[in-house]
Amino acid sequence: MANAKIIESKQQAVNEISAKLRESASTVVADYRGLNVAQVTELRKQLRDAGIEFQVLKNSLVRRATASAELSELDNVLTGPTAIAFSKADAVAPAKILSDFAKKNEALQVKGGVVDGQVFDAGQIKALADLPSREGLLSMLLSVLQAPMRNFALAVKAVAEKQEA
Repeated sequence: MANAKIIESKQQAVNEISAKLRESASTVVADYRGLNVAQVTELRKQLRDAGIEFQVLKNSLVRRATASAELSELDNVLTGPTAIAFSKADAVAPAKILSDFAKKNEALQVKGGVVDGQVFDAGQIKALADLPSREGLLSMLLSVLQAPMRNFALAVKAVAEKQEA
């Protein structure tokens, strides 16, 4: 009887993890070994403030969930202590927060993750974290779009000033 309850609770946990993997815009897997309680608390606070769920999960349960979510390539990074950050809204936020925290605290290591259903390794997650924010990218695009008009206006102004002189 007790075994049936344990198996049922583990199956429910696998189903929940699998649903989170499917529903998340991004999921980042990290090794938190070596962080003290204060550091983990600070990391959890930063992630919670950004609307990101952060959990320490058993690798065996996550492997079963990745199989059910058809993300088995993620199994390669599921070794040692594993903490996973799930973000439903922002695909870049978990990578940014964890990478920035890892720069300040060398004990935290980003192992990999999933972004929009595609498995990324640690290097790709760090590259994603280094991208400018959405607002930054939009301002860069706006600047590029305005440059030809600005240059044309400066040229017209120079021609007008030359004719006046």
